Amino acid sequence: QVQLVESGGGLVQAGGSLRLSCAASGSIVGINAMGWYRQAPGKQRELVASITRGGSTNYADSVKGRFTISRDNAKNTIYLQMNNLKPEDTGVYSCFANDPFRGAYWGQGTQVTVSS
Repeated sequence: QVQLVESGGGLVQAGGSLRLSCAASGSIVGINAMGWYRQAPGKQRELVASITRGGSTNYADSVKGRFTISRDNAKNTIYLQMNNLKPEDTGVYSCFANDPFRGAYWGQGTQVTVSS
């Protein structure tokens, strides 16, 4: 099993910044990628950003240039630095970790609210 603990959500004004963290523990040796999904009310869940074990990153078009995903291998933690936040970034952000043999693991989700 893999446990994911998220932190860093909150309320911020448009144009502000937040940093999300997701710490992984447990049977993490098989994890090949981690990242963040978000879901806004009335919208489909979307992949925001991901990072592979090798450090390759992928971003949703809507966040490119504003969000940066990074990892600290020593701490088994990934971070999502979110700058120039917009009201449309509001949603529940969930961390995931993918194990190609065991499937995906999910964090509890953290609320991000951007006021206009």
